[in-house]
Amino acid sequence: MRLILTLTLSVTPLFAFSQNSVTSSTAEPPPVSSAAQPSDTPLLGLPPVPIPTDNPQSAEKIALGDKLYHDRRFSADGNVSCATCHAEEKAFTDGLPVSTGHHGLQGTRNAPTVLNAAFYTSQFWDGREPDLESQSKQPFINPVEGGLKNHQPILQIVRSDPDYKAAFVSVFGVGGEQLTMDHVAKAIASFERTLVSGDSPFDRYYFNNDNSALSEAQVRGFQLFIGQGRCVSCHTIEQDRALFTDSRFHNIGIGINSIQQDVPRLATAFLEAKNQGEEVDTMVLTNRKSSELGRFAVTDRLSEMGAFKTPTLRNVALTAPYMHDGSLKTLKEVVIHYNNGGVTPAGAKVNAFLSGGIRPLNLTDAQIDDLVAFLQALTSPQIAQQTKSATPQ
Repeated sequence: MRLILTLTLSVTPLFAFSQNSVTSSTAEPPPVSSAAQPSDTPLLGLPPVPIPTDNPQSAEKIALGDKLYHDRRFSADGNVSCATCHAEEKAFTDGLPVSTGHHGLQGTRNAPTVLNAAFYTSQFWDGREPDLESQSKQPFINPVEGGLKNHQPILQIVRSDPDYKAAFVSVFGVGGEQLTMDHVAKAIASFERTLVSGDSPFDRYYFNNDNSALSEAQVRGFQLFIGQGRCVSCHTIEQDRALFTDSRFHNIGIGINSIQQDVPRLATAFLEAKNQGEEVDTMVLTNRKSSELGRFAVTDRLSEMGAFKTPTLRNVALTAPYMHDGSLKTLKEVVIHYNNGGVTPAGAKVNAFLSGGIRPLNLTDAQIDDLVAFLQALTSPQIAQQTKSATPQ
C-alpha cells in the first residue's frame, strides 16, 4: 500500500484543485528544477506538481498554453483542438467510448482525463511518450485525430498570427524560424500542469481525519478498496498523498480477450510494420486489433501484451465510459469486471496474458455497491461544479 515517494518541488497551480501522491514506475521521472519552490497552498491529497528543469512555469507561458490548447486551427478541418477530446466541462474528457477527430473520424481509444496527468511518469494508455511535452505533439499529426501531415501548418500560424508572435517572443524570446514545435509543446504542457484536482471527500476523510466526509457505504467501500477488492495494489494510496495509480501497465482482460486467438499473427505483423518504419501511434489509433496489443506495441515485450496504464481514479465518477476502449459504461460494470476475474461477461475465457493479480474477488452485490459508492467519493467538488454548470438545466 505504501510506495516510494518521488518528486517534491512545484509552483502554485493556477487550476488549483488538490495536492499529495506519486508512485514508482518503469519510466524515469523528468528532472525537477532546483529553482522551483513548493506551493504555498498545497492541495489536499496530492504532492507538489513536478516541473521539468527545462520548462519552468510562468503565468504568461501558462496563458499561452491555454490558448494553444483551445485553438481549433491546428487540425485538418479546423474543428479539432486539444479541448475537443479533453473538455473542461466534461472533466477534461469527451464522454465518448473512443474519440472523434477531424472530419468525424473515430480512433480506437478512450480519451483519458488530463486532470492530474502532470503526475504520470509516461503518457497515453500505452505509455509511448515520457512527458506532457512529447505527448502534446502527437495528436495534431495523427491521421484520425488532428489529421495534419506534419507540424508545419501549426508553425505557420504561430509564426504569423500577431498575438502568438508577441506571446512567443515574450515567453521564450523566439520568433520566425527559431520558433519550433518544442516551444509550442512546452507552452501546452505548462498549461496542462495546472490541471490538478484533489480535495475530494476521500481526501478530507483520510488526510484530514474528517469522519463526516464519507457516508457509511463509502467507508465500507474504502475498506473493500484496500482489502478484499485489492484495488489499492494498482490504484495506490500513501500516507500523505494518493494518486490512485501506480503508473504501471497491466493486462486486466479488456480488449485483448476478443482477439486472443489472433495474437500471434497480429503481433508478428505489427512488429514487421514497426521495423519498416510505421509509427506506433498511427497503427494503434487506426486499427482496433492493433490497439488491443497495448504496451507490447511500444516495448515489443510479450509480458506486456494487452497491458495498459493504470488510470487515476480521481474524478472517475465523471469520466465515463471506462477502460482504454470505452467498453464499460458504468462504474458498476467496471467493478463487476474485476469481480469476475478479468472477464466480461462472467464465465468468458481468460486471456493467456492476464496480469497475475487479476482473479475473482468474490464480492457480494452489496459490496459491489459499496465499492462504487467509495469511487464516487473521489470527485473534487470544483470539478463536479464545472461539469454541473456545463449541463443544460
